[in-house]
Amino acid sequence: MHRLQIAPMMGYTHRHYRYLMRRLCPDALLYSEMITTGALLFGDAHRYLAHDATEQPVALQLGGNDPSALAQCASMAVENGYTQINLNVGCPSSRVKEGGIGASLYRSPQLVAECVTAMCAAVSVPVTVKCRIGVDDCDQFDYLVDFANKVDLAGAAYLVVHARKAWLSGLNPKQNRTIPPLRYDVVRDLSGCVDIPIVLNGGLTDVDSIKQQLDVFPGVMVGRYACSHPLELSEFSRGGPPSALFIADILKDYFSYMSDRLQQGDRVSFMIQPLHGFFRASRGAKRWRSLLGAMQTGLLSGRGTPADYFEEILAHVQLSDRHSLLD
Repeated sequence: MHRLQIAPMMGYTHRHYRYLMRRLCPDALLYSEMITTGALLFGDAHRYLAHDATEQPVALQLGGNDPSALAQCASMAVENGYTQINLNVGCPSSRVKEGGIGASLYRSPQLVAECVTAMCAAVSVPVTVKCRIGVDDCDQFDYLVDFANKVDLAGAAYLVVHARKAWLSGLNPKQNRTIPPLRYDVVRDLSGCVDIPIVLNGGLTDVDSIKQQLDVFPGVMVGRYACSHPLELSEFSRGGPPSALFIADILKDYFSYMSDRLQQGDRVSFMIQPLHGFFRASRGAKRWRSLLGAMQTGLLSGRGTPADYFEEILAHVQLSDRHSLLD
């Protein structure tokens, strides 16, 4: 099991983000955005499953509730190089609620078990489940224990538990990430009374808290912090603050990657998005965002390539007190 995992996040953990994070956090398990079975079976599967081989290991997160469809999609994912399959039983959006997938599946533990069994029979890579500690009024601890045991017996390698319950009625997805209180104690108690390994997710916003929870759990999953402070997260993987030379090499490699992907017709905004959090709350952050904005505008207007903007970024961005690309 990977001790550090970067959570699947819609609109964030696309292939460009994963390319960059693999270089910042070489030992982390990366996840795709949630992809529904319908999108793979009836949509452009090649586009949804496309990734760079250097991103590996990457887990594909699936949204669905039909065991046969999930098994078929799991096989497609493995054929395309994904190393794990994760079933989403935690997303609280209205769209997945209406489709009977995501967090709404938590109310159907036997169906979840059947889905896991079908996927495990179809592929040889680990199959896992991601859930909340409860959904609406279905939040009894005994129920959570029973859910974990059913998933375990079905063959799941481990269970990722977001330490908040989900309110499908009354809260939107953003509110569901902050308003329900964090209950690490519930996840800790669960870990102590089931056999399936438990990975903790939710509210981990600094390296110290990650290290603290890894004293309790075999793995942790980090979400928004990995997007908003990617350089800080890299400190965990590298054992200390990344050097100025390391950051420069990362940016040089990523700018080259952007040039290649632009020639393939990929969207400029998605490729620049992962860079926005690089120097958040650090000296020079405002200048950094300004330069990224100017580069995006220029590229969209057909003025130059990412390489044409690279030297300007190296020369003018003032970094945090810990880092300076001018060193």
